[in-house]
Amino acid sequence: MKKHSNKTEQSLINLRIMQTAVEQSASAVVITNAKGSIEYANPKFIELTGYAVDELIGHNPKILQAGNTSDQQYKAMWQALLATGEWQGELKNKKKNGEIYWAHECISVVKNDQGKITNFLAVEEDITQRKQVESALIESEQRFRQMAEMTDEWLWEQDADGYYIYSSAAVNTILGIPPEMIIGRHYSELLTSEDKSNLQINSTQQQPFYALCNHYRDSEGDWVITESTGLPITDDKGELIKWRGVDRDITAQKHYHDALIESEKRTRLIIESALNAIVIMDADGTIQDWNHHAEKMFGWSKHEAVGKALEQLIIPEHLRTAHIQGLRHYLAYGEGPILNKLLEQTAVRRDGSEFPVELSISPLKIANSYIFSGFIHDITERKRTEQQIRQAEINLAYSQSEMDIARRIQSSLLPSKAVKTGDFEVEGFCLPADQVGGDYFDYFYSDSDNLDMVMADVSGHSIGPALFMVETRSTIRTQANWPNKPAETLNILNNFLYQDLDTADYFITLFYLQYNTQSNKLSYSNAGHPSPLLLKRGELQTEALDTDGLILGVRKNVCFEEKSIAMETGDLILLYTDGLIEAENPAGDFFGIDPVRNILHQHAHHSPKFIIDIIIQQLTQFCQSDSFKDDVTLMIFKCL
Repeated sequence: MKKHSNKTEQSLINLRIMQTAVEQSASAVVITNAKGSIEYANPKFIELTGYAVDELIGHNPKILQAGNTSDQQYKAMWQALLATGEWQGELKNKKKNGEIYWAHECISVVKNDQGKITNFLAVEEDITQRKQVESALIESEQRFRQMAEMTDEWLWEQDADGYYIYSSAAVNTILGIPPEMIIGRHYSELLTSEDKSNLQINSTQQQPFYALCNHYRDSEGDWVITESTGLPITDDKGELIKWRGVDRDITAQKHYHDALIESEKRTRLIIESALNAIVIMDADGTIQDWNHHAEKMFGWSKHEAVGKALEQLIIPEHLRTAHIQGLRHYLAYGEGPILNKLLEQTAVRRDGSEFPVELSISPLKIANSYIFSGFIHDITERKRTEQQIRQAEINLAYSQSEMDIARRIQSSLLPSKAVKTGDFEVEGFCLPADQVGGDYFDYFYSDSDNLDMVMADVSGHSIGPALFMVETRSTIRTQANWPNKPAETLNILNNFLYQDLDTADYFITLFYLQYNTQSNKLSYSNAGHPSPLLLKRGELQTEALDTDGLILGVRKNVCFEEKSIAMETGDLILLYTDGLIEAENPAGDFFGIDPVRNILHQHAHHSPKFIIDIIIQQLTQFCQSDSFKDDVTLMIFKCL
């Protein structure tokens, strides 16, 4: 009995050690029965999912499914689990509040001695509190202890042939059979076949038996286990008269003992399956346990690590003195500044390389000494990612600064106000995109009789197109002092910009108009730009103005066609970039050119500014947004 008690006590001590390790793990743990119903979820799992314990127990883990994992994936997972006894992978789950989270899970099967699956064990990263497991185990211990305290011992007597001649009332409590129904029955009627054989040997030999484990079926058919002691009673001649004995119900104790062993196995499985390194150290700083992940992380096998001083294996040399002093201080005063906290620290591998870890250490007092459980997570990748994020933020800041510069360049070079005389009015507008582009419009007097108008679009976005827009404007303004026609201007501009555009892999579309204020003649030439719309006064249809000519930057010495028309009072021309007609709504539909034509027909009698405002208003309503992927640039020339 003493030996059995010592073994049980040692199991309890070992279990407490293992339970503490599970409870304080940074990974979430959930256990189901063989049918998939949750029987256990640790506090980290509860914290992670947002469900209370009573919302999980008895339910299938499917309540956590986010719905994005296909049936085929789950089928493959179960096939692997049943075939190999283990499955690892990432799953996208859903918390109680609907929040989505990802978990790296390691699922293992738990089998009994007969090889039958009794449970499934899932370990998820970021296990922390183990209050639920600890509470459940304490409650289980109290329940079994109370049962043992309240159970009465069954006293009995049998005649020399093994028939009961006396039974105490406790048999009713133990087996659910009234004492009077026991009297006259043979003891073998209540026992299993194996127990019958053992007791028959004892009865034949007429030798006392002590602490014999008997197995019964109570009145409900349930197993009852007792610890039985019996003494033969003989007469003066040594003849057997009867047997006298006592059965003590150890059903709860036996189940509890088996549960401790099973729990110890589960705890060991959890420790070995954990995604964190788990290291247990005694009060002398000697390693007592070292899980599989610690082997992978530090390069020392369990056999090599257990029994060695912790500081010699995983603590960098410059931190070892602080570790030893801190341990001594805690043992002397019960104070430890790094205990029960999640800290970032530096560890060292077997090869001497140092790396960052996230560490939590928890002390557990056993008798007059302590053990310390350490949970260590390698954060090398996280630190690398954080550094990449910081660099990306710096790069983004630089990019945003470049964008701001380009926007200022773009806006500063556009005409600041409309040109309006008694004969005509011209006004332009540029709605900048989220990204800077190369849209450009301009109008200016090339001489006293001619008003030149330009609409251009440099390919691409960012500061490069903006700089080409500056170069294009400078070239055009320089040519403005020469008596050139639109086609000649485009030819000079193309030859001048060709080398830069070809090297930078950009191109420019441009439409050039020149209006003679004396003859009311409008000359124009096109370099691959969307055709402007001409609406003659009183006409119901718009006309697209176009001429032959390649976009700028494709090749040198391009021949650009030039045409001219006579402008009359009420005539107007709309120039635009492709950002207008290619703007999309949420459904992916383009704004197109038809709404633009309709607006011109309906509002041709209004000023250019009014017409531009109407176009922008309807474009914003169509796109359901006031920001666009490309610049939207408009210019309207109207004869008064």
